[in-house]
Amino acid sequence: MTARPALLEAVSLDDMTDDGGFDSRSQELGAFLRARRESLDPAQMGLGRIGRKRTPGLRREEVAALADIGITWYTKLEQGRPIRVSAKVLSAVAGALQCTESETEHLFVLAGMPRPTGVRAPCEAVLPATQRILDQLDPLPALVENTRFDILGYNDAYCRLVGMDLGRIPTEDRNCLYLALSHPQWKSIVVDYDGMVAAMVALFRAQMAEHTQDPIWQGHLQRFMAVSPIFRELWPRYQVRGFENQNKRFFHAETGMLNLHSNNWWSSPRHGVRMLVYVPVDEQSEQGLLRLPSVPAAPNP
Repeated sequence: MTARPALLEAVSLDDMTDDGGFDSRSQELGAFLRARRESLDPAQMGLGRIGRKRTPGLRREEVAALADIGITWYTKLEQGRPIRVSAKVLSAVAGALQCTESETEHLFVLAGMPRPTGVRAPCEAVLPATQRILDQLDPLPALVENTRFDILGYNDAYCRLVGMDLGRIPTEDRNCLYLALSHPQWKSIVVDYDGMVAAMVALFRAQMAEHTQDPIWQGHLQRFMAVSPIFRELWPRYQVRGFENQNKRFFHAETGMLNLHSNNWWSSPRHGVRMLVYVPVDEQSEQGLLRLPSVPAAPNP
């Protein structure tokens, strides 16, 4: 694979030390890593193939490169060797393997490590009063998100705008940047897709400056890297920007062009939680919002 700038600090012998020998939990860890690696599709992750494919999924060196650790260390982990690994490195491996929150916690357990503070995001949910505001704003699309672009709340109008019921999206995938990078439906409705993604990456980099050691942010970063070649191309450019109100254009076959002005309302400035409301800038867009088709709701559990 082509070398790229390191995402994490270089792994030192203080981070990982070889204890020698094998045990059942280490072997279980190795089997788990191997199963995750073999379940991933390199084509969907933008990783090309040279020569005949020998095994399913990613190669070990590809996982090591995505996690920014040495291939020797990753190989030892997958072989079930009982080596110590730092929480930072283990989080990077989980991100490279696109582990869900539950899978990441399972990975830490198998590694014999307590889950460090921050590996699982704190419970962030909108209050009933905030959800009522979101619902009352319909037909204006609106959502509540944090500075990592995690979607904490939304209304039906926003689902109609993006053309999907977010209730059907797994909680760990309910992130505007992740969906923009990975979901075909999300990509299809944005007119200036390249510009939008570049702006979101610059926003994410600017906000992450205060959270470089936070495992949650590192996990998001690794996941974006793993899922999108566009993100991997944009991230080393070190472009930054701040949040601002701006016009955005969306296109739906049923309604045509929608010109909307995004308005940021900071509901929790200390934690970076904001409400984003899309307001039409012309009569055609206002009528278009009213004609957006409903999306199938998630089935009741």
